[in-house]
Amino acid sequence: MDGFIVRSAGLADLTHVKSIVDAIYEASLQKGTGIAVRTPEYITEKIVEGKAVIATTTEGEWAGFCYIESWGHKKFVANSGLVVSNNFRGYGLAKAIKERAMLLSQELFPGAKLFGLTTSLAVMKINSDLGYKPVTFSELTDDAAFWKGCESCPYYDILVRTKRAHCLCTGMIKEPEKENPKNKIKKIIRMA
Repeated sequence: MDGFIVRSAGLADLTHVKSIVDAIYEASLQKGTGIAVRTPEYITEKIVEGKAVIATTTEGEWAGFCYIESWGHKKFVANSGLVVSNNFRGYGLAKAIKERAMLLSQELFPGAKLFGLTTSLAVMKINSDLGYKPVTFSELTDDAAFWKGCESCPYYDILVRTKRAHCLCTGMIKEPEKENPKNKIKKIIRMA
């Protein structure tokens, strides 16, 4: 293996849906992950809509995945379902996938707040490194459809009992980057 390619997923990647769904399911069974199970149809929809990031080996073997979903009239965007194949852990793929998902999110939903829920310390570290800050659940989207997506999580009962005030997950938000006027000048003027 020569390396990995991390990119937006396309129609040719539909061949990887079963591997992705199986990996998400396996991750959901691990204590402390809090990842919600997704159907093949859901993952297919994300790929077809252009709202997914995939990592493959240079030979084309599936290595990792993440999808994007918008909430609250596109004011909030979640990068969810981050999963890396057991065969390719330890290469920094999760962070690379998350970085690419952030770029795709900003491209598709400019000005939206990026957010996520996780119980994974590794994902919390990645999110922190990428500029996410921990927040209370009241600062996240109030879109009922988002919270419905938590129903397949093993910790959903906690969320229900506390009326969406608490869970084992940590909510994290990355505010949209504000354009620095100096950056606009740099784009217009080339320095020699």
